[in-house]
Amino acid sequence: MAIEPYRPNDAQYRDDFDRELDKKLDRLFYRWQWKLFRFVRTLIFIAIGIWLATNLLPPVFETVLSGNLGPMILQFIPVAIYLFFFIGFQFFLMYYFMARTRIYWVKPGETGISFKDYRGNPEVLEAARRVVTLLKGAKEFKKMGGEVTRGILLIGPPGTGKSYLAQAISTEAGVPFGYLSAPSLQSAWMGMGNIKVMNLYRKARRFAREYGACIIFIDEIDAIGGARSTSLMGTGAAGMDGNAAGGLHRVVMGIGGMMGGGSGILNELLLQMDPPPQDSWWGKLLRTLRLRSGKPDMPPVLTMAATNLAETLDAALLRPGRFDRKIAVEPPDADGRREVIEYYLSKVKHEPMPIDRMVSDTIGYTPVAIKYCINEATIHAHFDGRAAINYWDFTRARETHEWGLRQPIRSMSYEERRRIAYHEAGHAYAMVKLLKKERLTKVTIVRHGTALGFAAWKPEEEIHTRTKDELLDRIKISLASRAAEELFLGIQMSGVTSDLQGATGLAAMMVGAYGMDESFFSYLTFGMQGLNAPDIKPRIEAILQEQYRQVKSLLENNPEAVIAIAEALILRNELTDIDVKEILDRVEAEHPFTPISARRERAAFGFAAATRAQSSGALVRRRREARPVVLPAPGTIILDAEQRRDENMGDA
Repeated sequence: MAIEPYRPNDAQYRDDFDRELDKKLDRLFYRWQWKLFRFVRTLIFIAIGIWLATNLLPPVFETVLSGNLGPMILQFIPVAIYLFFFIGFQFFLMYYFMARTRIYWVKPGETGISFKDYRGNPEVLEAARRVVTLLKGAKEFKKMGGEVTRGILLIGPPGTGKSYLAQAISTEAGVPFGYLSAPSLQSAWMGMGNIKVMNLYRKARRFAREYGACIIFIDEIDAIGGARSTSLMGTGAAGMDGNAAGGLHRVVMGIGGMMGGGSGILNELLLQMDPPPQDSWWGKLLRTLRLRSGKPDMPPVLTMAATNLAETLDAALLRPGRFDRKIAVEPPDADGRREVIEYYLSKVKHEPMPIDRMVSDTIGYTPVAIKYCINEATIHAHFDGRAAINYWDFTRARETHEWGLRQPIRSMSYEERRRIAYHEAGHAYAMVKLLKKERLTKVTIVRHGTALGFAAWKPEEEIHTRTKDELLDRIKISLASRAAEELFLGIQMSGVTSDLQGATGLAAMMVGAYGMDESFFSYLTFGMQGLNAPDIKPRIEAILQEQYRQVKSLLENNPEAVIAIAEALILRNELTDIDVKEILDRVEAEHPFTPISARRERAAFGFAAATRAQSSGALVRRRREARPVVLPAPGTIILDAEQRRDENMGDA
């Protein structure tokens, strides 16, 4: 079990002055052995310099200037200065700027981020505590015969807090922290990338000797750590067999930019992460003088890296001894999101908030996304003249984050708005009636980003698997817009592009990947290109046609509800889930819901009812004047007038 880091108790201080004095004393005696050694070493160098300046330099100058070499040396000095500044200095500057790694070094405590600031993923936090415990007690752990972790690979999507976790580890361990981006190690000149890596680890080991350990964090390591060949793809991180069929077709080769040579940087990184035993210059001097023997004590340098493409990394980079631990940092679950929301809400002034609703609204959100939404809600409340945020501020910030900025097109014609309204009403009604684990959140005909309108839903809880019926319902929802256009407008619009694309993609995965079409053959064995096989298209089309027929029947059986939603959209532009529920409750009180499998005659609704009543009255009057026509039963022989007269005469 990990050991909690020591946190001072503020109750032991009498006042702020006592607290500040204690901090200064702690800072003064922190690493006092290393500070004393560095102070004594500096005094020795100064003493040697003073001795050389007072005892050796005067005789040398006197000898040089008094002899025949004096004029020659004076003539050579300007030439040497010229060569240094115009030739040597240029190469020095080129080397200095091109071989210098763009890295940010942070000393212990400068980040201000600790484990108490990392929320939402307790299992990852516990693994980080163990790493800190090993870094703090490296000597004791080595006495047991163990080796300190050399590398940790953080795998997860952007925004899950990978670099945030690395900073917290460095703060808790009290060691320096170096942050850099992997592309900064690349260079336009051959060999410069290798020099950057060597200089980086040389400085890290120097810090490790001073502070006891050091952490290097490399972000987006897949930029330099890609597989050097198809046989070296690091599928170990993804839990796959590198020789499995289909694995070789999805390899991103690790090539470098321009003349830099990405594989050369990777080779140097592999060497520096697992180097042979080597000593410092002081240790080498002692070994030369036969004053030290045994294995050199390598200072612990922990290499942490982050990526969301672990399957493309080189296998040599992922083996034990380099990246010993691989930690998947995923978006938090419901409990984790609750913890993150409460943490960031505690930093701002807010009114009573529905935490359960906010947890449901943020399913799939990363901690960074939640922080962003709360900060945007604070901005909105500030410009609205309020000192505290409420739930609607958060909702507006979340909608802007998900769907883009609200930009209504004020010059849009009524006909265009009506078309979009019925398009989105089809989506909305299908969502309400077909979704089992999700809820409709908003339907709008106001432009957000590039979308002229949309109907959006949110899951009620985390959903990790899907059944066949649920996928078919998703296809119905996508095709409901086209069904509404044909039923209520009598047209076909171009706005179904993304709807058809999504429905086709789901149907293709059902047929070619999920085994939901009476076949277990997986086209993904040949990569994503396998879904382009010619025999798969008719099967996909059959699924799409059947789901379109069913959702069209659903809308055709319940036209009053769709019309009510569309007309409300035309009037109000936007509807929430509460608005749609009120509309459906009012409509279904008079016109009960009819499912897809049933169909019955429905009474007219609204203006159409009055129109139909007038037309039906006129029809009744006409039917009174005319003689009703009775159709014969099937199989009856119909005789014309001549045949019927002949038969009557025969009977007479």
